[in-house]
Amino acid sequence: MTRPTYVYDLAALATHASAVRAALPAQVELLYAVKANPDAGVLRILAASVDGFEAASRGELRHLADVLPDQRVAAFAGPGKTDADLTAALVSEVHRVHVESGAELHRLAALARAAGRTVDVLLRVNLPVATPGAVLVMGGQASPFGMDPQEAVRLAAQPPAGVRVRGVHAHLASGLDAATAAVVAREVTDWAVRQVRAEEVNVGGGMAVDYHRPEQRFDWRVYGRLLGEVAKAHPMVRLRIEPGRAVAVYCGSYLTEVIDVKRSRGRWFVIVAGGTHHLRTPAAKGHSQPFVVVSRAGTGPRTDGGPVTVVGQLCTPKDVLARDTDSGPIAVGDVLVFGMAGAYAWNISHRDFLLHDPPDFRAGDPLAVAHSWGRAAP
Repeated sequence: MTRPTYVYDLAALATHASAVRAALPAQVELLYAVKANPDAGVLRILAASVDGFEAASRGELRHLADVLPDQRVAAFAGPGKTDADLTAALVSEVHRVHVESGAELHRLAALARAAGRTVDVLLRVNLPVATPGAVLVMGGQASPFGMDPQEAVRLAAQPPAGVRVRGVHAHLASGLDAATAAVVAREVTDWAVRQVRAEEVNVGGGMAVDYHRPEQRFDWRVYGRLLGEVAKAHPMVRLRIEPGRAVAVYCGSYLTEVIDVKRSRGRWFVIVAGGTHHLRTPAAKGHSQPFVVVSRAGTGPRTDGGPVTVVGQLCTPKDVLARDTDSGPIAVGDVLVFGMAGAYAWNISHRDFLLHDPPDFRAGDPLAVAHSWGRAAP
């Protein structure tokens, strides 16, 4: 049996990233949020299209330095930064540090003064901006992320020595369509210019990705056109966005073989090698991961073509990759190709549960790889 494998279609990723960049106005910088997928091959491909990378930990800073040693990190973000984290940002000469609170700003300023430095920062602000349709909300309500607007105004007016406040960062929600994301960007930018005289505004990421309807993709052309209107209204402001999932998700697939099929109380279960300890996304987001079946004409047990629930090898009923999904007949030895596995997949998985072997990784076309995997099990 072939080990479960992540396959990254890097050619498709390059095409997608180039199209995203082309859809955006020149005044808008495109950063990639490394947290979505830090795979070295993915980062190297994206370096050709994005304007920089956003890191959210010392580990991501180290990883970027290893993979792209000539690439300056564009932004260092994340809540709960320790002095060691802030020092790492200073040593790495990060372009902008996104500051979450007044206390964090003062600690960073003290470290910068001790190093004889002045650091450029954006203040992360929790603005009361409506985000209809969002699947995950980080702002506009009581939140551990960012600071209240009043605090941001005060700090921008009187920053401590050692820091320069360049503007505002506001990642308020995820799962927004193009029109809503653009409205949020306009309201954030209008506030930042009016209240703190921002010369730079980072409106975050959060572009919608629909796992139930993979063909429904975020409309980058519409978003780019509407961001162009924001840029035109504020010609002296440098705008930034920092998507992660919407850039990388479509390039990755998780391939695994069917170990067994069984019927229980009228329902079909398909047991595959691996599971949510390799691909945690469906468990984390509560959806069925989309997949296609590559038949290998096995002679072993098979389903009757009705709905199936696909589960992995873990000793928990939560190890479900897809639930009650119509897929056609599935036989032992077939390969399931789970799409949309290029972001928040392996890197967020509880990979040490039961100490199963990790998956393999390779670049290529996922269907071609699936067809190349040997013969079906007897």
